[in-house]
Amino acid sequence: MVPDVSTGSDTRGLIVYLFGPGRRDEHTDPHIVAAWDMAGAPDPGRDPEAGYTLLAKRLDHHVDLRTRELGGKKPPQHVWHCPVRTAPGDRYLTDAEWAEVARRIVHAAGIAPEGDEKACRWIAVRHADDHIHIMATTVRADGRRPRTHRDGQRAQAECRKIEAEFGLRRLKSGDLTAPRTPTGAERAKAERQGQTVTARQWLREQAYAVAAAVHNEADYFTVLQSLGIKVKTRLGPETGDVIGYSLAAPGDTNAAGEPVWYGGSKLAPDLSINRLRERLPDQEVTDRPRYVADPAESWRHTTTAIHTAHSVLDSDDDAAAQSYLAAFGDALYNIASATTSPHRAELRAAAMAFNRARRSAIRADNQAATALRKAAMELAYASSEPGGLAVALLFATVHLARAAAKWHEQRGHEQQAAAAEQAFRHLQAGYQQAAAPVLADLARRAPRAATARRFEQDVRAALPNHADRILADPAWAALTTTLAHAETAGHNPRHLLAAIGTLRELDSAERPAEVLNWRITAQPNRRTQAARRRSTVGDASSVPAMPHSSAKPMADRSKPESRRKGR
Repeated sequence: MVPDVSTGSDTRGLIVYLFGPGRRDEHTDPHIVAAWDMAGAPDPGRDPEAGYTLLAKRLDHHVDLRTRELGGKKPPQHVWHCPVRTAPGDRYLTDAEWAEVARRIVHAAGIAPEGDEKACRWIAVRHADDHIHIMATTVRADGRRPRTHRDGQRAQAECRKIEAEFGLRRLKSGDLTAPRTPTGAERAKAERQGQTVTARQWLREQAYAVAAAVHNEADYFTVLQSLGIKVKTRLGPETGDVIGYSLAAPGDTNAAGEPVWYGGSKLAPDLSINRLRERLPDQEVTDRPRYVADPAESWRHTTTAIHTAHSVLDSDDDAAAQSYLAAFGDALYNIASATTSPHRAELRAAAMAFNRARRSAIRADNQAATALRKAAMELAYASSEPGGLAVALLFATVHLARAAAKWHEQRGHEQQAAAAEQAFRHLQAGYQQAAAPVLADLARRAPRAATARRFEQDVRAALPNHADRILADPAWAALTTTLAHAETAGHNPRHLLAAIGTLRELDSAERPAEVLNWRITAQPNRRTQAARRRSTVGDASSVPAMPHSSAKPMADRSKPESRRKGR
């Protein structure tokens, strides 16, 4: 059961909508199921003779009194509106059951506490099988405003109780960090235009994708504009600095032909200008020259940073863990952007799903995850996708997503845990698509039997407690090829296995050889490292600079973008 609290200032306009035919003639039999006083609340739905005007006058009674006392000024946002909807698949409630739901919610939200004779006037209107609309004028009989602090959260908590008592589907509890859901009008507009997502949802995904890849605030706005998105900034009156911004999707206009604007914080809490600045590099870092990194190193650095994130989630530092989750959300967008393989769709879906898991009520220590943000940002500019390293990174993301779900679950973050689990399923599907041909190719190129026996001895010496499981793993043949490559790159296989085996425990791994294979794949080439240390080519002046900003990493992020450009 989902309540959605909002406020406004047009009482009569809302009444006309509630008792009218709806935007698509979807309202059937609109009628009042509960009110502050059923005898005193004329029902236009069941008594057409009464009309909207009489009901609006009755409901506005206390507001009118307050207006006169204030010298003609209406109280701000005096209309309280809360649609309450059952979950898909739930049974339909009777009018009497909906009446009880309405009374409990206005009591819990502070609109009309039970037994309070001076409480606000309110009505609950049912015009569909699966939901009601509760509307109130938030001026009490004594002229005061009701205490509605955290009314949405309290309504949510009451709905959890109602679900249990009424035998309805138990939904996940929120913590007020979820982004705003599209309104019914926004959804109807998208349907009329043949769009699969609303403008608000499309803008949110574009903003997240761009913020994940850019180096500073100026680049953020520049790249958004390059995608056809309109940007409007709000400047401080004294300093002239940007203190807020709004975005409008291409072609998304109102009835007057004007762009429909959405503030950054209205798209998602962590897309506000202040939250963006917390995670983008400061100006001193931004002004430093940036260099083109070896694409393989970009994938390797990100894999290492994700392994670090996994360790942080196992620690007691919740602020650092929250920072890594937010950075991981950015990393997923950049990994999807840098991927050209068929599993890219699963990675995009994972990035979108994880957006709900990247935020919680725990305040992040944004400096903690700098390494992950920096490494993932390099991927947005990587020129190629190294097969084995890319799969190793994807393997690491699968396990971090599962760890994120567990971390949220342990802290009672139900919605975030569910979102992380959904991202895990998409990442797992993407990994399976990407890994199968790579592992098969490694197995086909397995070294000769004598070399494989030598590696078997190395495994038994380095990891005696796991040796039997490793050797029985179907990925053992692929691992022998990877060990041979590592040996050629300057690693001692036995020492490498011992070191890799201690990075994280192997007891819980279903396929330990597969785990070791990708951990070893992500290790740097020792011979190449030694050559670089001996070389003097590392002079920064000899390395071409990375472009200051680029729309390319984001331009092909999602089909909705090209869809909206053509609107």
